[in-house]
Amino acid sequence: MPFRVRERRLPAPFAPGATVAEARGLGVALGRRPVLDGVDLAVRAGEVLALVGPNGAGKSTLLAALAADLPAGRGEVLVDGCPAGAWSAAELALRRAVLPQSATLSFPFPVADVVRMGRAPWAGTERADEDGPAVAGAMAATEVTAFAERPFSALSGGERARVALARVLAQRAPLLLLDEPTAALDLRHQELVLRICRERAAAGDAVVVVLHDLGLAAAYADRVAVLHGGRIAAAGPPAGVFTGALLGEVYRQPVEVFPHPRTGVPLVVPDRGA
Repeated sequence: MPFRVRERRLPAPFAPGATVAEARGLGVALGRRPVLDGVDLAVRAGEVLALVGPNGAGKSTLLAALAADLPAGRGEVLVDGCPAGAWSAAELALRRAVLPQSATLSFPFPVADVVRMGRAPWAGTERADEDGPAVAGAMAATEVTAFAERPFSALSGGERARVALARVLAQRAPLLLLDEPTAALDLRHQELVLRICRERAAAGDAVVVVLHDLGLAAAYADRVAVLHGGRIAAAGPPAGVFTGALLGEVYRQPVEVFPHPRTGVPLVVPDRGA
């Protein structure tokens, strides 16, 4: 019998507020160590959802589970309404794009080629003709066009981080999963990356971003989920979730939370007089 390639099912647009991905009673262990326990979380189209919490709380593990890069030990993860494991790797790549904490390549590919790798899932589909505009737009948005021909290996850490984000944007998946995308960036480019997140959400995508900077989370996220000990301690709009009592308990550091005098966005600062 001739070999038949499984036809890929392309993702359909999501209505604003529709659930794009979901964790239900999710438990994940790494080795023998439980990292997540009983996590319930919905990721919605048109929103930026920030995952925050102290080191070791399970933020990156939750992101990897939502990406179906880590299997659920208990519970389940749904992507586009189906169990994550039901999608083929090619179909999953059409639905979610993942930015890991660090981007490494073994060969000195030019920057433009690295960004173009994000278009690989669409090869052979009706949307393959979007490759050129998608790559050019992603590079312009992340301000990497000027060094398109430079080898990726010759870039600084911050430049590599922006190129890696450009690859994710060029993929044009409806679910973006970004693990600490601002960690290696200066102030200007931290703001640039979070503005891009807001723009993608405004265009209808669902964006999940792991952040350590609570100020950035408060300023740019529609919702935040505070992880603590492998569970979600609180979730909702930043203004309702970020309280001195909750954050002080979770981070084991007294903090003060007060509204910005002009924007009203919560500001979180250590209480150094406590």
